[in-house]
Amino acid sequence: MTETQEKMLDKKMRGMVLQQKTTGARKNGIRAVTGMLAAVMLLAGAGRAMAQATPTGKSKIGPSAPVTYDNKYEIYGGANFMNFMAGQDLPKRVNMGGGEVLGTYWVTPKLGVGAQWRGEWGNTPVRANPFVTNRPLVSMQMALFGAQYRGPKNHYAAINYHAYAGPAFGNFTHSTGNVPPTALPLLGLYTNRTALVVALGGSVDFNVKKNWAVRFSPDLILENFGLNTREFFAISGGVVYRFGKR
Repeated sequence: MTETQEKMLDKKMRGMVLQQKTTGARKNGIRAVTGMLAAVMLLAGAGRAMAQATPTGKSKIGPSAPVTYDNKYEIYGGANFMNFMAGQDLPKRVNMGGGEVLGTYWVTPKLGVGAQWRGEWGNTPVRANPFVTNRPLVSMQMALFGAQYRGPKNHYAAINYHAYAGPAFGNFTHSTGNVPPTALPLLGLYTNRTALVVALGGSVDFNVKKNWAVRFSPDLILENFGLNTREFFAISGGVVYRFGKR
């Protein structure tokens, strides 16, 4: 083989090697690009799934329709708790439970007048006596009238303030049984009577829908069944329904 032929063969072989290297590099590059595209597609799919699973900026907790508080009437009903003392000098208070219903007419967007019924029942402690060994049942029925003022409010909740007053009939002889009326003072209970009761407090309404809300309402109760005015705590929870556009 001549020198010229050797140079041509060597050049040809180097070309083949270079082509193989280029082809291999191209294949590796294609694999890399394919892998990167696959990774991008996976990340894009994961991002899309997360976007579907995550609430958008338009979603929110609360009622879908805007709460405008432009209602003319409102009805509230719920269960309540109140502590009380069923006699002038009893050693302990009685925890009473019951229910209440309140109707409100909104004269203005902020001021409403209301009428309310409250009923309370509980078993009270009594003084040591020869007639009753267990705690007798006592009850109160209240008819209260007053005003409600709407304070801070937004789409989700509103704060109200109220003041109600009216007569309360107390029945303290539900289960005194055979106790003679003249012996009732031995138990330390009030006699059945009607007295003035005042409820001062507020409420928080958590809106569920445009016209529906859940309410929690604490109160300071002032009563005058005995010789002086006494203060007690009460709280209720229930549902509010608003209706009648003003």
